[in-house]
Amino acid sequence: MELKGKRIAILVDQLYQEMEVWYPLYRFQEAGAEVVTVGAEAGKSYPSKLGYPCVARRSYAEVSAKDFDGVVAPGGFAPDHIRRHPEAGAFVAELNRQGKLIAAICHGPWVLCSAGGMLKGRKATSFFAIKDDVINAGAEWADAEVVVDRNLVTSRKPDDLPAFCRACIGVLASQ
Repeated sequence: MELKGKRIAILVDQLYQEMEVWYPLYRFQEAGAEVVTVGAEAGKSYPSKLGYPCVARRSYAEVSAKDFDGVVAPGGFAPDHIRRHPEAGAFVAELNRQGKLIAAICHGPWVLCSAGGMLKGRKATSFFAIKDDVINAGAEWADAEVVVDRNLVTSRKPDDLPAFCRACIGVLASQ
């Protein structure tokens, strides 16, 4: 159990991409981590793009970076909703300041674009449609299934999930 004792937050909001929440959630649990879904309201059920529900166990107001080893920002249209909450950006920015895992896939880097300038001077990837946003946030963008820049792990799309999760586990295991 390479992640035993690790605690990871997965950010959720309406219109999330199903596989980009559930695949990492179950993969990290399988590796021994505690995974906590975090949204604007604890106990609220957020529907995916196809309507599949995900209940946020905690709210942004209830979580602290000191209690987590990393965070995952999934794709879909949820990141556009997540980044509207200053507490979400502050949570991600503080985890980054502490050198903990920051992982984002597909449209997930939208959250990072709004998290205190954390992409400046970093290497990252994303779904091609938000490439300009990631570059404008200061990142050097690459078209690759996974890009790892110290504690930052990014991927482009659901097909990249195996490489994305392997890279996340590698970063978490080295902390």
